[in-house]
Amino acid sequence: MKHLFTALVALAVLAFGGFATMSAVQSSHKSSYQAGDRDSYSRPSSSPSASSAPTRTSTPAPTPAPTKVTTPSSTPAPAAPSASAPAAGAPAPTAAPLPVTGTYPLHTNIVSTTFWVGEIFNASLSDGSQVCSTYNGQWALQHTGINMGTTPSSASGCPGSTYGGCDGVSSGTGTSFKCATEQRVASNGYFPLHQPKPLQNPFYLDLPYDDVNDSVAFAERCNVIPWAAADNAKTGVNHCADSSYSYMKNAWVQITGPNGSVCYGQVEDAGPSSGSLYHDSAYVFGANNARPANKQFSGDPSQGAGMDVSPALNGCLGFADLDGDNDHVSWRFVDRASVPAGPWLSVVTTAGVTN
Repeated sequence: MKHLFTALVALAVLAFGGFATMSAVQSSHKSSYQAGDRDSYSRPSSSPSASSAPTRTSTPAPTPAPTKVTTPSSTPAPAAPSASAPAAGAPAPTAAPLPVTGTYPLHTNIVSTTFWVGEIFNASLSDGSQVCSTYNGQWALQHTGINMGTTPSSASGCPGSTYGGCDGVSSGTGTSFKCATEQRVASNGYFPLHQPKPLQNPFYLDLPYDDVNDSVAFAERCNVIPWAAADNAKTGVNHCADSSYSYMKNAWVQITGPNGSVCYGQVEDAGPSSGSLYHDSAYVFGANNARPANKQFSGDPSQGAGMDVSPALNGCLGFADLDGDNDHVSWRFVDRASVPAGPWLSVVTTAGVTN
């Protein structure tokens, strides 16, 4: 969920636009494309209206996908605890078989990178920070409860969002504010080591399907999202044409990491993607193990990155790199009833789309 843009550019834009926030966090695998896009999608200033989105009609229930495949797991070796970390002794990743309550296909050997709430890699871009997400205009504030000011409405990145919250290591104030990532450890359930206990699930991820702000995804979502019909039935409301409602936000995903550990997280943003590819239904929901349409942000020449995971998931899954581009995972959607006990249930995100 990132690109390489220099801190000097970010600071120049900040000084010019009055965006008294933070400088870019850079990593070796951040890269730019089309000078204005990134591999994750932050919430635009406005989402599509019912009158502007194409073909917003009720759609038939989707056809079930192949039977779930449960993969083996192992527990990552615990690291030394930190005195500032939240409650120790959180459950380790599970190895128990899961109850089958839905049928979702398995995606294997997918490149995953890492992103985090509060990360700023180019404040001059409309999608250049994780102060907001595509589903939550106040993501950093609602995730951490920390308020260090409000991004002006004229700012390119996350206008009107509260900055200062950081799922990692924060430093500085104003234009020198930074939010860096950190290695997470099993001894405290992979929770932040230098921040208060998060108010939302630190086990979060994104996938390249934005069912609210991408017009293509919005128009087709009730045809391709497997649980859309069941969700409508459960809530008693057909939300297919409701642009303030997301079927993707808070969805649960089972992920198997490079070391075989199985961990779980919730979808809280959209990406990674190039340009306007935030409607990659063939990859996200397909049953043929397709590669992502995105071709960038990956150290694997055979494919682009297909997922970003949080620092908690990075540690839980045993990634080789803290902020790299060559860790591979297998993943599938799971129903909430199939999510076993673990640190990913310590704090569960339930909030819907937030402006």
